[in-house]
Amino acid sequence: MENQFRAIIFDLDGVIVHTDKYHYLAWKSLADRLGLPFDETVNNRLRGVSRLESLNIILEGSDLADLPADEKATLADEKNEAYKKLLQAMSPADLSGEVRNTLQTLRERGYRLAIGSSSRNARLILEKIGLDGFFDAISDGNNIVNSKPDPEVFLKAAEYLAMPPEVCAVVEDADAGVEAARRAGMKTAAIGDAVRYGHGDWNLGTFADLIEIFR
Repeated sequence: MENQFRAIIFDLDGVIVHTDKYHYLAWKSLADRLGLPFDETVNNRLRGVSRLESLNIILEGSDLADLPADEKATLADEKNEAYKKLLQAMSPADLSGEVRNTLQTLRERGYRLAIGSSSRNARLILEKIGLDGFFDAISDGNNIVNSKPDPEVFLKAAEYLAMPPEVCAVVEDADAGVEAARRAGMKTAAIGDAVRYGHGDWNLGTFADLIEIFR
């Protein structure tokens, strides 16, 4: 199966680098200000979905759930500004040697590599961790309308790579991302939280397992 692939598309948060703690702190700061409950259970529901959809999940069941769209946009921007401030603390030390070496090995084997992330801060994060300019294409929240599980972000990545979907594989840590890849007609390597759902074509114990899959 692996011999058919020519490109690998990676989700960013939770796959290449772990920014969950920064998202959590930024959302919790906003939720606390609004007097709304926010914990790890709520946070887990935000994996792989857009900023506005995440806000709607946090506002569910509260008096703020029916806020006008412009007011919701302002709240989402408040969270993003807090998140970006937290990201300033990131550095190349946040990229593990395992991930760096695996990516380099895959590149040396001739695979085209891309990012497929719902985040609008993907380029900032890549710059902070020392991967600015490393990927052949970046598809992120700035160039899509629909967030995962819609396949748009991965189809755009394939388009930017000039590759048909069937020769692209996706590495994802969110079940919504695995579903998005399936809808795009791509095989998926599940890692982290996505493994427990059992929907990936491969289930990774570690990021380095990709070296064995894509030989």
